[in-house]
Amino acid sequence: MSGPACRLGMLPGLQRASGALARLELVASGVCLAVVFLLLLLNIVTRSLGQALFWVDEAAITAMVWMAFFAALVGLQARSNIAVTLLADAVPVTVRRWLAVLVDVILLLFLIALTVMLWRWFAPVAIWRAGGDMQAFAQRTFNFMYQEPTLTLGIHKVWLWLILPLFALAGLVHGAANLDDSLGRAFRGEG
Repeated sequence: MSGPACRLGMLPGLQRASGALARLELVASGVCLAVVFLLLLLNIVTRSLGQALFWVDEAAITAMVWMAFFAALVGLQARSNIAVTLLADAVPVTVRRWLAVLVDVILLLFLIALTVMLWRWFAPVAIWRAGGDMQAFAQRTFNFMYQEPTLTLGIHKVWLWLILPLFALAGLVHGAANLDDSLGRAFRGEG
């Protein structure tokens, strides 16, 4: 059994933070789902009246993408993501515990790498060095993410891409909590 109810980690504060964050992500995912539903309903009504709102499609797609990222975080925290357990099912329980630790370490390393890539892409230090001047920043770095508008919404794409650093940072919390949990299980000989 896994999930927040049976966490055996050595850092209970980290486990509580991960659980609280997952509850917020679940609510955010539900809100995004409601937004998708309402936007699709609006799209049906406006198209049937011959007054289609073309920005609705882009907004619905964006809400669906954000929903998927929030739901993936909830799955990460609950350890309910898709997994191939062929090897883990074939080895003794002691080895299985340490395989879980290895999987959590690999996942945490991936999330750290993602965070570093996003730091470089969003480039807050380069923006600061440019004095907040986005034109100078873009000319110096050839990074136009803060200036490029969406096709129909007309807002800067960076606002839609903010889900990526949110995902990475929340994923780090969940990944660290999962590693703490699996290490606690391995050292105690439980699970």
